[in-house]
Amino acid sequence: MKKILLLGSGELGKEFAIAAKRLGLYVVACDAYAGAPAMQVADECEIFSMLDGEALDRTVEKHHPDLIVPEIEAIRTERLYDYEKRGIQVTPSARAVNFTMNRKAIRDLAAKELGLKTANYFYAKTFEELKEAAAKVGYPCVVKPLMSSSGKGQSLVKSEADLAHAWEYGNNGSRGDIHELIVEEFVRFDSEITLLTVTQKNGPTLFCPPIGHVQKGGDYRESFQPAHIAPEHLAAAQDMAEKVTRALTGAGIWGVEFFLSHENGVYFSELSPRPHDTGMVTLAGTQNFNEFELHLRAMLGLPIPCIKQLRCGASAVILSPIASSDAPRYRGIERTCEEDADIRIFGKPTTRVNRRMGVVVCNGPVGADLDALRDKAKRLASYVEVY
Repeated sequence: MKKILLLGSGELGKEFAIAAKRLGLYVVACDAYAGAPAMQVADECEIFSMLDGEALDRTVEKHHPDLIVPEIEAIRTERLYDYEKRGIQVTPSARAVNFTMNRKAIRDLAAKELGLKTANYFYAKTFEELKEAAAKVGYPCVVKPLMSSSGKGQSLVKSEADLAHAWEYGNNGSRGDIHELIVEEFVRFDSEITLLTVTQKNGPTLFCPPIGHVQKGGDYRESFQPAHIAPEHLAAAQDMAEKVTRALTGAGIWGVEFFLSHENGVYFSELSPRPHDTGMVTLAGTQNFNEFELHLRAMLGLPIPCIKQLRCGASAVILSPIASSDAPRYRGIERTCEEDADIRIFGKPTTRVNRRMGVVVCNGPVGADLDALRDKAKRLASYVEVY
């Protein structure tokens, strides 16, 4: 039985662990706090900061995993190269994880080395550098930490008066020990998509039907599949996704994000070397394999002959309105029990305001009214109260 060391045990890790158990794998779920969602379905768990390289080394030595699967950004990622040299498979690869956990590395790879179309950008290590960078790209602009997740530390800067807040918020929202910001030109886009891209050990790169999504404060709120996209824009996005994943190497699923502009075409935005939060819509049965099953099959080298769209789907998150609770409860779940709908409560042991605590997914036949599906998912999610 192969053993997986899962680094990060949130809601995405939980669904991945369930997929792994269905194929008979042994899962050790790791996170910085007890009772994380994936720990609830894993064989064993370990609680430590994955930014602590020595603690990470001890955990690897203790469990001797066959595969290491990163699920979060805050990891001492340079250690992954050593594990890979020792014969442990890192998913998708140590190179991929090191590049994509840092916006500076992945943006420079995409824009400077591969020539992909991106927003104009600069970096800032000091407040003065931030002011200079914002002046160069112009207002409005977007300020983000180089390392963060779920939109933490990201802000839209409309004028110089907003820079002080952006500087403080960006540094406070940074994960890991990198304290540097990226300042991006504000791209006036019509929509944004996630293109789930699957790289295989012995097979062609595959693409899931594009997923449209809505973010608030840089954080996912709803997603829907398939997103409406012009054929030439989809071809451009697939070409960019294939180039960047090939350069990063490895087998697994990648969440590649793009901005779409009717006037200016397709812009590469970001990339995650693992299942993507917007991809939870695939739990609605929109595809022959959901994103977690695809990630697992690709890393194990199991052939994936094709990815088929079976249904249309939509997802909407359930947010916590309360600041702090060590025993969150839920009301209204029974109201979500409508035809062609399902709910996932993540099982997070604590709350904070606007923390994602669950998701509602809905499906309909191919060609269904996506707007109606989106409205249904949001309506059902609104019935669930976290208290």
